Amino acid sequence: MKSLLTVVFWPTWSWTFEPEAQWLTASYAAELATRDAVKSRRIIQSDWYQARWGQRFQLSGDQNRKMRYENTRGGHRIAVGTSGSGLGEGGDYLVFDDPLKAAEADSEAARQDAIDFWEQTMSTRGNDPKTVVKLIIMQRLHHGDLTGHVLRKAEASGLQYEHLCLPAEYEPRVYVSAIGFADPRTEPGELLWAERFDAQELETLKNELGSTRVIAGQLQQRPAPDSGNIFLTEWWQDKNRWDALDKKWSHLCVGRWISIDTALKDEQTNDYTAWGIYELWRDYRLAKRDAGWQRLQFPQLAQQIQDLAGRWNYDRKLKGIIIEDRGSGTSALQTLRQGAERDIAEMLIEFMPKGSKEQRARQASLWCERGMVLLPFPSDAAPWLMDWEKVLYDFPAVVHDDTVDEFTMMILYLENYLAEGWRSMLG
Repeated sequence: MKSLLTVVFWPTWSWTFEPEAQWLTASYAAELATRDAVKSRRIIQSDWYQARWGQRFQLSGDQNRKMRYENTRGGHRIAVGTSGSGLGEGGDYLVFDDPLKAAEADSEAARQDAIDFWEQTMSTRGNDPKTVVKLIIMQRLHHGDLTGHVLRKAEASGLQYEHLCLPAEYEPRVYVSAIGFADPRTEPGELLWAERFDAQELETLKNELGSTRVIAGQLQQRPAPDSGNIFLTEWWQDKNRWDALDKKWSHLCVGRWISIDTALKDEQTNDYTAWGIYELWRDYRLAKRDAGWQRLQFPQLAQQIQDLAGRWNYDRKLKGIIIEDRGSGTSALQTLRQGAERDIAEMLIEFMPKGSKEQRARQASLWCERGMVLLPFPSDAAPWLMDWEKVLYDFPAVVHDDTVDEFTMMILYLENYLAEGWRSMLG
């Protein structure tokens, strides 16, 4: 229905009163864009349409192809895919329907292709920047998809976009558009279109989709389910938490580590350097003490690591500084071994991750599911917690996953560390 409304019915309706309007429509696949352009043309050529508005315009006989047709009043409809050409001309309406294939939601290259096509090609083709209408319509598949990118950019720069989000089952939220539209539903779980998808049919669709993440994106228009993707919120509801304001926990610590996932550049689009502070307690549970993330240039990176070591070795329980041994992490290890104070240099631990980020996260999640990883209760003593947990639960559908990388690296390092100790004890 979203495609029918925006790239089939809307253009044909607009030509009933502004036949001079020029339309550019696109999709991730040229076949989809062509399909909807053909549907519009069939409506225009139908006896029903011609009887009502045929006197206002006719389709031009010399420009009447599936992917491009014109009318006798100067209006045109051009349909393209993101990998094709054909946008050398302008438009009054620019509509990008389904910019990303659902199966490629986790592909950074595919997401970036959609963003580049919109920003560098399609969105620049408006005939008049004062009156051009731009529309992106899609299911939310990833925090880094085109909609997520546009929303972040609009928040940072003041771009004027209306964000209309219509979940299949109502989730209470305050939203009023510039023309006064608000979701008319009031009850949580109320269906969007019960005549088409009633409760039973929606449940069947959920079972067919299977993944809670896919359900969240394709039905609820959220890139990730509230319950979490790989790391689940239920693991840290009222259990597996500790009070960061209560000093009684300090005597449980038998060792402390700093885990650091480094980034090389500090531009706004680059990843963050992320770090976490962890303590192994006497009962073999791992408690997260602190977290931080910042875009740092390399000289700042080395100094930040030394500052963290100095701050968190206040009781001489700091056992190691774990740094991913590749890219900027390798450079940081080399620099610190040569230039840092001896006690810091001796604590450096290079860690070489194996497998994909998602594979490592799933392995680390077993510790969390079994209650072996503790997070603090929300409080003023942990101001980083809410933002950090948001990324943890949404992973891998996030733009920057550096905080998750350092988290999983710490757990997997400790897993190996304890295993080595166990083997040594057995002789």
